[in-house]
Amino acid sequence: MSLYIGLMSGTSLDSVDAVAVEIDPERCTLVAADSYPLPAVTRQQILQLTQPGNNEIELMGLLDLELGNIFASATNQLIEQHQLNRTQITAIGSHGQTIRHRPGTDAPGFTLQIGDPNTITELTGITTVADFRRRDMAAGGQGAPLVPAFHQALFQSEQHSRLLVNIGGMSNITLLPVDSQSSVMGYDTGPGNVLLDSWIQHRQGKSYDRDGAWARSGEICQPLLTSLLDLPFFQLPPPKSTGREQFNLDWLQQQLALLSSPPSDKDVQATLLEYTALTLSNAIKQHSDWQHYQIYLCGGGAHNSALKQRISELLAPAEVATTAALGVDPDWVEAIAFSWLAYRTLTGMSGNLSAVTGARGERILGGVYPA
Repeated sequence: MSLYIGLMSGTSLDSVDAVAVEIDPERCTLVAADSYPLPAVTRQQILQLTQPGNNEIELMGLLDLELGNIFASATNQLIEQHQLNRTQITAIGSHGQTIRHRPGTDAPGFTLQIGDPNTITELTGITTVADFRRRDMAAGGQGAPLVPAFHQALFQSEQHSRLLVNIGGMSNITLLPVDSQSSVMGYDTGPGNVLLDSWIQHRQGKSYDRDGAWARSGEICQPLLTSLLDLPFFQLPPPKSTGREQFNLDWLQQQLALLSSPPSDKDVQATLLEYTALTLSNAIKQHSDWQHYQIYLCGGGAHNSALKQRISELLAPAEVATTAALGVDPDWVEAIAFSWLAYRTLTGMSGNLSAVTGARGERILGGVYPA
């Protein structure tokens, strides 16, 4: 059994999740986990890079190094705080910070994650595996989502069909049929926390809406909801993926400007919560056998009790739980996934599912930066 570090900084931009995981061909065992907040200045710079602007190359180069330092610091703190033996760690799997994701449809697509893996290796003394998405895209895939392959390895059951719902900045689902010979399906469904977090940050200066309390205080604005739902992305068949390029504050404000009677701030938040829950549930209900699946949430959105309640209402009578019921804390699923992907890379095994990403086949993902 080998020890791996997994690092994840998602589109929510709240923190770097770091985990230590023991991995062998049969299982993944979480050994240690912590979350390290991103500095406010760094978060603002990332946000700046997610939208076209001036002097992007200079800012990207500097931020690439800064995030490499932050990711290395998160690793070193995890090792020290949990008294891990550095010499027993095989590798770090670092997702990096996505600053642009343009999955190809009619034209070639590209994706870009920063957080220099050379810096991570240099400052930790541990081999780092990074840049997991671009090999899948080179093979004609969307480069996302990648976690369904991990979901299959960790959560597929011979007794029950399971549906994993990851609610990070964006939301994605993975359908794991009980028949292991059937294809696993997974794709992005639309926004997760991204619009909810952006709006409360913009209007109240808070990083997130705890338990959806502000959303609960408002009423759904039907004209706004209708406008938000009128987006071609939701009509696209999988494979599909998305990001902040589509779902961002500027786009939301453009939709608000089209309304003849602007809603109150709290009504906007209530509408965004409904939007997230509805786009998720609509995607799930497109699958004719969805009611035969056990549904489990993971990611930061699993802690939003108002969102979880609304998803449960929309998917009734199906029961909705979190991956904690399967023995895995919902906060750490994605970071564990990237430690597992590093393991797959170094053992010469594929890390993508072509049925999910649309690639021409399974591929070994990631670049290796030796210690």
